[in-house]
Amino acid sequence: MTTPQMSANITPGPVWALLSPIGRMGREPYWLAFGFIWVIMGIAIRLWWISVPEVPTPEAVAAAEFVGSNPLFPVLFFVLQWFELALVIKRLQDMGQSGFLALLIFVPFVNLLMMIFVGVAPSQAEPNRHGPLPNSYWRKA
Repeated sequence: MTTPQMSANITPGPVWALLSPIGRMGREPYWLAFGFIWVIMGIAIRLWWISVPEVPTPEAVAAAEFVGSNPLFPVLFFVLQWFELALVIKRLQDMGQSGFLALLIFVPFVNLLMMIFVGVAPSQAEPNRHGPLPNSYWRKA
C-alpha cells in the first residue's frame, strides 16, 4: 500500500474551503470563511427586514415567519449550514481530532462555544492523517 502524497499542482481554493469536509484548515482561512458566511446571512436578514410591511419588534419575530417569508431562505440556510459543517470538520482535523465532533455545532448553545474554540485552538505543526500541513489535504500522486 502506498502512502498518499500531496500533489504539487493542486492548491485548495474557496470551493474546497466551503464545500469539502476533507483536509486541514488553518485559523485564518477558517475565520475568513466564517466572515463570508455571516455577510451572506446578514444580507438575507436585511432583505427580509426591508420586505416586511411594518417594522417588527424582536419579540414579535418568529423563526417560521422569517423562513416562510421567502421560499429560498430554507435552501440558503441549509447551504450555509453545510459550509459551517465543512469548515468545522476541517478545522478539527487540523487539530488532530475526529471530524465527528463537528456534529456538536447542531446542539444549541454548544454550537457557539464549539465554533469559537475550534477557531482559536492551535493547529498541529506536524503532518497528520488528514493532510501534511494546514490548508492542505492528501491527494494521490
